[in-house]
Amino acid sequence: MKVNQFPDRIIEIENKEYLYFGGTAYLGLPTHPEFKKLLIKNILQWGTAYGSSRSANIQLTAYENGERFLANFIKAEAALTLSSGMLAGKLVIEALTPETDCFFHFPDTHTAIKAQNNLPFFIGEKINPRLLDSEIEKITVLTDSVPSFRVQPIDLSILNLIPTNKEITLVIDESHSLGILGMNGCGIYSNINLPNVKRKIMVSSLGKAFGLTGGVIASDSEFINLLATHDTFVSSAGMNAAFVQTMSDAEHIYLQQHQKLKDNLNYIDTHLSKNEAILFDANYPLIYPEIEGINDVFTENKIIITNFKYPTDTKDLNRIVITANHKKEDLDTIIHLLNQNQF
Repeated sequence: MKVNQFPDRIIEIENKEYLYFGGTAYLGLPTHPEFKKLLIKNILQWGTAYGSSRSANIQLTAYENGERFLANFIKAEAALTLSSGMLAGKLVIEALTPETDCFFHFPDTHTAIKAQNNLPFFIGEKINPRLLDSEIEKITVLTDSVPSFRVQPIDLSILNLIPTNKEITLVIDESHSLGILGMNGCGIYSNINLPNVKRKIMVSSLGKAFGLTGGVIASDSEFINLLATHDTFVSSAGMNAAFVQTMSDAEHIYLQQHQKLKDNLNYIDTHLSKNEAILFDANYPLIYPEIEGINDVFTENKIIITNFKYPTDTKDLNRIVITANHKKEDLDTIIHLLNQNQF
């Protein structure tokens, strides 16, 4: 299905209007009037692109402003922006590879933070025995904050089982939790306090909830300063400067939209019938319906949800996405159909 405008809560396909419950614009920012005005104002000041290295002799204050905002928002010591979330993940892996003896990944970890020759954290239902042996080494654990087909953040308490002879660095991809989970949408990074994790690193796309093309890395100042001198960072152009400045200017909009999203999720939680056929959590804007033929029901009622073949799973992904822009009547429509068809 091809469309000729951004798919907000209503999209038009072949001259017919449909309710849209797909995409990743969780805070509804790409079509938010005030947000767009801020972005246009910053494009007029900073131009449409800035292709120079961030390490060049001319330094744009937009990056300083945006990265300070992100570090404060995420509750990290420092943050660094890049042109995409994928590049953010790849840079972190490149920087960690020389000082990591072995990488371990949780199930369904996103490609952005996959390392070469990394080992699975679990074998079957049990923790990989390689993590429990007596070898003294530095390991890096890779995980998504909320794995695909899940609606709750990953439980990292299992890391406490790893013995102290392993020095642990934790890398967590928050592309689908930044702007959503945590206080005001700060994500889960600041709440990860595990005594045997020496360093924690957060990477995220900014093109999801935050509504701007780019990526971010947040961690301690020492690691962020190291990344800022890495060959890959020095030799690449930065995130669009107008976009970075817009993040700093739009803090109040992020907070307003986050509250609207929470209100929508609470409304669904109150009215949606609880059933094992529907995976939903009141703190997370995704619903996974395990109902045969539900896509046909939605199509008949002029509703489009996200549907595609996910790379890490054998089944198609059917995902209902709730955004801050959905109105109560939109929510009533989707709730009614789910309640009528789950039994």
